[in-house]
Amino acid sequence: MTWVTFFQQLMNGVSLGSLYALLAIGYTLVYGILGLINFAHGDVFMLGAYFAFFMIAIFMLPWWLGVIVGIVLCAIVGMTIERVAYRPLRDAPRISALITAVGVSFFIENLGLVTVGARPKGFPRPDLMKNVYILAGARIHGVTLWVPIISLAILAVLLFIVYRTKMGMAMRAVAKDMEATRLMGVNVDRVILLTFALGSALAGAGGVMWACKYPQINPLMGVFPGWKAFTAAVVGGIGNVVGAMIGGFIIGVAEIMIAAFFPSLTGYRDAFVFGILIFFLLIKPSGIMGETLKEKV
Repeated sequence: MTWVTFFQQLMNGVSLGSLYALLAIGYTLVYGILGLINFAHGDVFMLGAYFAFFMIAIFMLPWWLGVIVGIVLCAIVGMTIERVAYRPLRDAPRISALITAVGVSFFIENLGLVTVGARPKGFPRPDLMKNVYILAGARIHGVTLWVPIISLAILAVLLFIVYRTKMGMAMRAVAKDMEATRLMGVNVDRVILLTFALGSALAGAGGVMWACKYPQINPLMGVFPGWKAFTAAVVGGIGNVVGAMIGGFIIGVAEIMIAAFFPSLTGYRDAFVFGILIFFLLIKPSGIMGETLKEKV
């Protein structure tokens, strides 16, 4: 493999990893606060692509405005899921919340199949992502270049919110000790609601970027990206925002490189990714940057 080919595949891996990072952070935000794996997160990712598609194709909004509206609608969906499905089970056994998360996921997927059908739809890409750029002698498609740039900008905004704002301070406090934070006068329910909104907005943005990179959308498009993003969250240290970002890039680059270096194993790259998950669960279940904490009750 030449340097140019390696660089091109590395860019593909970074592009894919940035999308996994967007999704993984949504998982890790919710888990860090509630100790809950929101299995519907991958389906909110799918909704982001569909919301943007309908805003652009049917309501004829400019591409950028349709995307913003789609992301906002995903945030509203995330808050609705928390308010309707998860909040009533806040004090219920953990298995009840887990079953509910799986049920919400199936509900969204099947609602999508019934309302929009299983036939894939072509997603419109802006001209910016259709160009071809020459970098270090490699031909890089615009979508491969701009997806990680946009994703990294979104992640930078998220890090600013989490570590430099009062809302982010409240989120970190709730994740550390919910009851103590409540006693300090913080509206914990509001913090959790906004956490779901933030995570779902990230999922919606990820869905749009994914649809730009692979311009066909269907109601089940969030299933495998959701599972791989969950793997990324575990690898990086679920509950740790920076760890989730690192895990996303590791999974994305590993998935692309296994196909590039071993073309005969391309059909097994999903198995390779989930093999990484099993490896970390056996060797270092807390992940790269995670801490070994007592289980939330």
